[in-house]
Amino acid sequence: MLKAADIMTKAVVTIRGSATVAEAVKLLKDKGLRALIVERRHDRDSYGIVTETDIVYKVTAFGIDPKKVRVYEIMTKPCIVVNPDLGVEYVARLFANTGIRRAPVIQDKLLGIVSITDILTKGDFVEQPKEVLMESEIEKAIANARAICAEKGATSKDCAVAWDIVEELQAEAAHQRSKKIDKTAFQEYCEEYPEAAESRIYDI
Repeated sequence: MLKAADIMTKAVVTIRGSATVAEAVKLLKDKGLRALIVERRHDRDSYGIVTETDIVYKVTAFGIDPKKVRVYEIMTKPCIVVNPDLGVEYVARLFANTGIRRAPVIQDKLLGIVSITDILTKGDFVEQPKEVLMESEIEKAIANARAICAEKGATSKDCAVAWDIVEELQAEAAHQRSKKIDKTAFQEYCEEYPEAAESRIYDI
C-alpha cells in the first residue's frame, strides 16, 4: 500500500510569515508552484501554508498592493498536516472531507508536501484499486476465521478473535463505500453455529 511518503514532493519551498505577498508571488512564479509552506517561528510553533488561491481571493480581488501585505495576514495557520505513514487513499479522503488540495507531510519536522496532483500522477489506485484489494483481504480473513473455528471450536477465544479481524475489515470497507453492512460475515456464521455468539462476550 502506497503511503504519503511514497508520493510526496520532497523539495518543499518555504517562506517566512513576515515576507510580503509580492515576494511570495515571485517565489511561486520562479518555482512554478501553487503553494508555499510558511516557516515556523520556533520549534513549538506550527507550520502554515499560503496558496495562490489565498493571494487571488484575499489580495488581488480587492486591488490591494501585494507589497504592503504580509504572508502571515493571508496564510492558513495551523494548517492541516499529513503523517508520512498515512495511506494514499486516506490522504485522498482527508482532502475530500476538508476541501484542501495539498498539505505538508510532517513527522517531527517538515518532510515534504503532498497534493491532489501527486495522488493522481503517482498513486496506484488505477492499477490496484483499494476496494478490490480490500474484498480480497476480507475473503481471506473469512476463510481463515472459519478454519480456526473448525479447528479450535466455535466458542473458542481464537475463533472470536479471528471474527473480530473480519468485522474490522468489513467495517473499513463499508466506511470506504459509505454504505452500511446489512449482515456481517460473523452474523452469517452464527446462523450456522449459534453458539459462536457466546465466544464474543468479553469480560470488561
